[in-house]
Amino acid sequence: MIQFDLIQTLALGGLALFLGFALVRAIPVLGRYNIPAAVVGGLIIALIITSLRVTDTATFSFDTSLQAPLMTAFFTSIGLSASVALLRAGSGQALLFLALASVLAIAQNLIGIGVAVAFGETPLLGVLMSSTALTGGPATALAFAPQFAAAGVPAAESLAIAAAMAGIVLGGLFGGPIATRLLVQHGITGSSRRATRDTPDHIEVRSLDREHTDVGEEEDEEGVRDALKALVVVLMAMALGGFLGSGFVQLGLTLPGYVGAMLVGAFIRYVDDRTGWIGIPHDLASKVGAVCLTLFLVVALMNLKLWELASLALPLIVNLLLQVIAVVLFCGWVVFRVMGRDYDAAVMSGGFTGFMLGTTANAMAVMRTIVERFGPAPRAFLVAPIVGAFFIDFTNALIITTFLNFLS
Repeated sequence: MIQFDLIQTLALGGLALFLGFALVRAIPVLGRYNIPAAVVGGLIIALIITSLRVTDTATFSFDTSLQAPLMTAFFTSIGLSASVALLRAGSGQALLFLALASVLAIAQNLIGIGVAVAFGETPLLGVLMSSTALTGGPATALAFAPQFAAAGVPAAESLAIAAAMAGIVLGGLFGGPIATRLLVQHGITGSSRRATRDTPDHIEVRSLDREHTDVGEEEDEEGVRDALKALVVVLMAMALGGFLGSGFVQLGLTLPGYVGAMLVGAFIRYVDDRTGWIGIPHDLASKVGAVCLTLFLVVALMNLKLWELASLALPLIVNLLLQVIAVVLFCGWVVFRVMGRDYDAAVMSGGFTGFMLGTTANAMAVMRTIVERFGPAPRAFLVAPIVGAFFIDFTNALIITTFLNFLS
């Protein structure tokens, strides 16, 4: 067996990550469906390791002790992003959109439970391959996988990432057609002005790829202080969240380790928004979370045991088919009507499909495709990123936790 220590594991993860960046740039279909670079690189390493194991060539062991802190740091940044003022943007439509997403996340789990029971599996299997992997995406799926494995779900990590990856593809495939069909069916036309970089339609979730500009020495020092403040705020929320998590355990609640930190992060954000005492550099705090998420994903994916997945392939496929049908019907009959039955509502329905089956990046790509053809949809590009990038992760974590405690 070849064993990698902590530094070697992170180094290999870094190489896998930049391999993923290169492949996403080189293979258009990966970019088209917004497959994260960390997922691409990590899966390639996992496939190589699986092939070496199957052929009895070599086996590998990684030191994954940093996975839990990295995961906690990311979800802490989600809590710090939970601005009540931001959620109120769009005259309450963001709250309404979040409520719809939360209702569908619960429905996804009920569908998944039905499929799992029909195949003679534990109901928790249905929760794992439903809102955990689909609404949550790869990060949430892998974060909760240890809790599902401990509760008796076989091959939890492999199943979680398989469902999440399939969901990303399906979200990219169905989002655009759903929005287009709604526009045609209801005779709705968008603005004749095409979207440009100067319109609100190009609000985007920030990524790790950013251009850098030269700054003066004084500004650079201020930037360092802000970065340190962001890191300290995240660490303090994680530390206090640890105490809160211990309290949950004493109450007999089954919770992932990061939930306490996420709740503390949300409380800190609320206090800071009301008082301004802390002055959290939110952009930098989000970057800390994004870096931690990327490293967490690539390390977790490298350690996947893909050979455990074969026996659960059929329940996964059936569940994915039913989930697509449910999302399509929900978007057409509920989301479109509740959000206003207009052009923006149709665009939002396409984005809703993107992040309820895949990721927020899917939602943004789907909506951008629609507005490039039919014209800007400012309200859609205000509401969908707010809910998809921040708040649905928050509510979905609580939904998953509730199902875990009820079914365990």
